Amino acid sequence: MRTDATLFGSQQAAGHGRNYPLHALLFAATLLCTTWAGTFWIGRPADLGKGVLPFLSGLRTGLPFSLSLVVFLTVHEFGHFFATAAHRIRATLPYYIPMPPLPFMLNIGTMGAVIKVRDPFPDEESLLDTGASGPLAGFAVALGLLLYGFLHLPPEGYIYTIHPEYLAKGGVPAPGPGSLFLGRNLLYLLLETLIAPKGLPPMSEMYHYPFLFTGWLGCLVTSLNLLPVGQLDGGHVVYAMFGRRGHERTARIFLAFITLLGLPAFSAGIAGLLLPEAASAFPPQLLQWSWPGWMVWAFVLVRLLGTRHPALMHRQRLSRPRRIAGWLCIAVFVLTFIPVPFGIV
Repeated sequence: MRTDATLFGSQQAAGHGRNYPLHALLFAATLLCTTWAGTFWIGRPADLGKGVLPFLSGLRTGLPFSLSLVVFLTVHEFGHFFATAAHRIRATLPYYIPMPPLPFMLNIGTMGAVIKVRDPFPDEESLLDTGASGPLAGFAVALGLLLYGFLHLPPEGYIYTIHPEYLAKGGVPAPGPGSLFLGRNLLYLLLETLIAPKGLPPMSEMYHYPFLFTGWLGCLVTSLNLLPVGQLDGGHVVYAMFGRRGHERTARIFLAFITLLGLPAFSAGIAGLLLPEAASAFPPQLLQWSWPGWMVWAFVLVRLLGTRHPALMHRQRLSRPRRIAGWLCIAVFVLTFIPVPFGIV
């Protein structure tokens, strides 16, 4: 969600002036791109070079991935949208951001979705409702996807239909050089322990399982949105609950936290590029808890999105249900945060 306090014409307030064809086109393009991306992640990429009809036919295997991911994004953004509508705050419909998964730039087919809030938030209640509604609604979908994925795993031989070479190796091998691995969050670890399903894939193969993967992605997106900095959803929640000073202190603490979390791996990467021998000087125990992407996030937050939050028009004490919703967001952040979301062995 993006907040933009620039006011615009009264027609928008009445629902007029929205570019419905653009929203529909971006949605359709995102659905196509995520379906195409899903075929790559499932291990059966749809090849456009074979012709249009074979390509369209091959897209079917990507539908579980795309539909799950698009439902998550839609529920998250419309959570924000309906909250703004309830408080008579003008906002756009979601803008979906497609990204074609070309072979040289493998991705999930989208960079997410965003709504633009046109009016300033009048008080803490509207700010808390808008900030919390998206993450909580999206988290419910992500949790449902994870539960479904854990409870409906395909047969244990499923991985061999994607990697038949594993049969010759006597089973799924340990991740080798160049392998992609995904990190576990606290929620994933809890479900893994409580459900203990047979045939649960290692994190270096989990992305071949569309419901597990989209549930994991939903948790990752939720945690990034709930970072308590600037005008991210977490920033809205913290500002509404603890005021301007509480928001500023929390933002500084978390910026320092993610910087420290990313600095070792980032430094090792730079050292390895300049002097390959220098990379070995970094303790592996330290690097396994570090992700260089946090340095990028810190830069984006400080230089592009900003760490401050606009003042509210009126002060209003939050009701008890809204404070509970705020603490639920904090709990969801703890459950979904991943120190090292992914990496290459």
